[in-house]
Amino acid sequence: MAQKEGVVEEPQEAEADLKNEEDVEMSGSVDEEVAAEEISEEAEEITELEKTQLELEETRDKLLRLAAEFENFKKRMERERGLALKYAEESIIKELLPAIDNLERALEQGKETHNAEDLLAGVELTHKGLLTTLEKFEVASMDCVGDPFDPNHHEALAMEETDEMDPNSVLKEFQKGYTYKDRLIRPAKVVVSKKAEETKE
Repeated sequence: MAQKEGVVEEPQEAEADLKNEEDVEMSGSVDEEVAAEEISEEAEEITELEKTQLELEETRDKLLRLAAEFENFKKRMERERGLALKYAEESIIKELLPAIDNLERALEQGKETHNAEDLLAGVELTHKGLLTTLEKFEVASMDCVGDPFDPNHHEALAMEETDEMDPNSVLKEFQKGYTYKDRLIRPAKVVVSKKAEETKE
């Protein structure tokens, strides 16, 4: 009886062993799959990290290049601005040179002739040319004779009695004043009128 039971138990033990082996193999297979997935995920993470690092490097390089270009642009603009300020008067000087030429010709003519009228005509022409040049650059002279005295535009050199105009008016002009655009660049030097005193008989 015991022998039969032993004969029956052998196949059951063999099946159990086989099942355990299959479970072990299945468990090992699952572990390998999990490990493979983890490795794959880690590889993907490393790839993404490397990609992000490359993008950051590219962005950094672009920013450095932009910064360098901006610095070069700023230096170039400062250099051009310096040159523009240094030679800002060049165009004015070029416009004044013909007036100098005319004055030199007038002086030469004055040495060779005693005709004052011709010399005066030459000087008047030069004077007109100078005024025209100044007008190009928005420089204008002030005609202030007869105007009320204004200390912001006039410099009083003296006062003179007169009945020809109202007191405190510009009676005479010793030196013209000039404006540049809307700014006074030189006040006019003038004589200011005052009321004439009555003489006692």
